Amino acid sequence: MIKLGVNIDHIATLRQARREAEPDPVAAAAICELAGADSITAHLREDRRHIQDRDMFLLRQTVKTKLNMEMAAEKEIIKIALKIRPDDVCLVPEKRAELTTEGGLDVVSQKNKLKEAVKRLHGAGIRVSLFIDPREEQVIASAFAGADCVELHTGKYALERAKPHGKPAAELKRLELASRTALENGLILNAGHGLDYRNVLPVANINGMNELNIGFSIIARAVIVGLDRAVREMKDLL
Repeated sequence: MIKLGVNIDHIATLRQARREAEPDPVAAAAICELAGADSITAHLREDRRHIQDRDMFLLRQTVKTKLNMEMAAEKEIIKIALKIRPDDVCLVPEKRAELTTEGGLDVVSQKNKLKEAVKRLHGAGIRVSLFIDPREEQVIASAFAGADCVELHTGKYALERAKPHGKPAAELKRLELASRTALENGLILNAGHGLDYRNVLPVANINGMNELNIGFSIIARAVIVGLDRAVREMKDLL
């Protein structure tokens, strides 16, 4: 069965819109777990636009399944991760002006830096994933950097699925080829970004897929039907 990781960043986005105490992403994580989520993902950005340090430390104390911390491979954030000790870390690129993560890490051009970050996180017993575009050279570079997993960026596939005359088949093929390369290099295969209730199944059906990390679509659905039901509906699809 494909595992479902629920990203709770946008619970925090709503809270930070008013700088209030609610809704609390820590409470939301508990609801997601009770509804069947296999892991909880939260992105501690350098600009702290949604998830805060307090959230991550409390999530470490309360999450019962698996805590996956998304983060940039920067010294300040690595130090925090070494204090929190999440089960998993997913290293991602960050840009101040972006609304959300726009693409994968360019592991090829910074594989030595990433290799050092992976080594430090491994030293604390943390499993490390690299968030990459579905390209063979990025997968191979991720293996070189010592990553345990790759999370394939599914954003382009999702965009093509949403277009009236898009070409999602070509993007799905790229995902399949990158997935095969990941498995051949001994990497655990995860995917995420832009996945929703309408487009998730072809990605879930890729051979060897371990876990899908989904946030925005579940939180958006939760506004209408409630968080428990939104998570259960996605679990039922998978």
